[in-house]
Amino acid sequence: MLYHLMDPTSLILAGGIGTRLWPLSRQFYPKQFLQLDGRSLFQETFRRASALSGPDRVLVVTNHLHQYLVRNQLEEMGFRIPGEHLLQEPEGKNTLPAITWGMDRVREEQGEATVAIFPSDHLLGDGAIGEIRQAAPLAGEYLVTFGIPPTRPHTGYGYIRPGKALSLGSRVAAFREKPDGPTAERYVKEGYLWNSGIFLLSTKIFFRELEAHQPDLARAFRGGQPDYASLPAISIDYGLLEKSTRVAVVPLHAPWSDLGDFQAIADAQPQDEKGNAGTAEFIDAENTFVRAPGKHVGVIGTRDLVVVDTPDALLVCQRAMTGRVRDLVQRYEARGDPITQFHTQVHRPWGSYTVLEEGPGYKIKRVTVNPGKKLSLQLHRQRSEHWIVVAGTAEIDLGDRILTLSANESTFVPAGTRHRLANPMETPLEVIEVQSGGYLGEDDIVRFDDEYGRS
Repeated sequence: MLYHLMDPTSLILAGGIGTRLWPLSRQFYPKQFLQLDGRSLFQETFRRASALSGPDRVLVVTNHLHQYLVRNQLEEMGFRIPGEHLLQEPEGKNTLPAITWGMDRVREEQGEATVAIFPSDHLLGDGAIGEIRQAAPLAGEYLVTFGIPPTRPHTGYGYIRPGKALSLGSRVAAFREKPDGPTAERYVKEGYLWNSGIFLLSTKIFFRELEAHQPDLARAFRGGQPDYASLPAISIDYGLLEKSTRVAVVPLHAPWSDLGDFQAIADAQPQDEKGNAGTAEFIDAENTFVRAPGKHVGVIGTRDLVVVDTPDALLVCQRAMTGRVRDLVQRYEARGDPITQFHTQVHRPWGSYTVLEEGPGYKIKRVTVNPGKKLSLQLHRQRSEHWIVVAGTAEIDLGDRILTLSANESTFVPAGTRHRLANPMETPLEVIEVQSGGYLGEDDIVRFDDEYGRS
């Protein structure tokens, strides 16, 4: 199929972790997949990219941890992404290798083409679609980045200094890193733009500039996916855009936020007359943000505070200190605490499970198996399991037997016995799983057959 240079393809970057939004964002379920208010940020990004390119010309770069979150969330929207359009990085190497892989795949499929690059974890108004489409002719001559006219001095964003005016936008005079307060005020007065991380790149110009400024990286991608371990971890800004003289910036006037921390999350919420936002009753409080789903929260006399509650973790911090949540995550990680990796609800390729209660020698889970899905054929050496079906129909491989259980029926899985749980129906299967044993870690598993490539 032939594609026209003026009709952009879309590439979504969906491999980030979002550590500054802990405890909402965790390693195995990061912020782009959180369904905060309806659809997730990733789903909204895919919807916009589909409006620009058509769903058949949207590619996603993610990693092996999140590939099934991508697939499952797209299936919720009624889409199935072809395997060749879901690129799975073996390890994160920042944005330039990810974009290079995506651009190489587009070039392989389409030849010369124009590609819009979208982060998967930003808020962006639909008006941006038309603005990006209008910039397509410019991408035939320049690497195009999009800048956001600042609404206030902000120390959490990078800045772009526009230079010589073009027919649309300007040439880029300079990129600036995140500034301190006085510098941010000066940037706003001098007409700088926030760096949105959204790009429009033609394969022709991109690879020409990559050969000039990152020849080793360009060489590594010739012939398909390279050895990722050997690649540098480098951003497109530092590795390419700051080195090239063929970079243009076009202002985007649609609403935008990178939702990089809870200050940004709070700013994006409806606020009362004193700047409070979230799910709480506020009395004599100012600039306080609360997120505590399922709970009645009363807040009295607070100022400039963020409160984020999840079933297994609570964050309380000053709004001005939300950027330091990353430091807190690093402290937990240093002592090997899994609180940074998993929610109580853990998403798997086949569905999810939620830990309801645990103690010495036991753990109770609610297991949800999506329609038509099945777990791997597996065994556990150190624990046994009781399964109680509470909704749906379960098809169970248990040793040398095949069982079919309906609601209110149960079975026992002894330690060391091969077993598999499957949902043959078109409605979700809900099972209560009671584990017993001396060790209940998720790594006590031996897989014999797995349709998701984990055996």
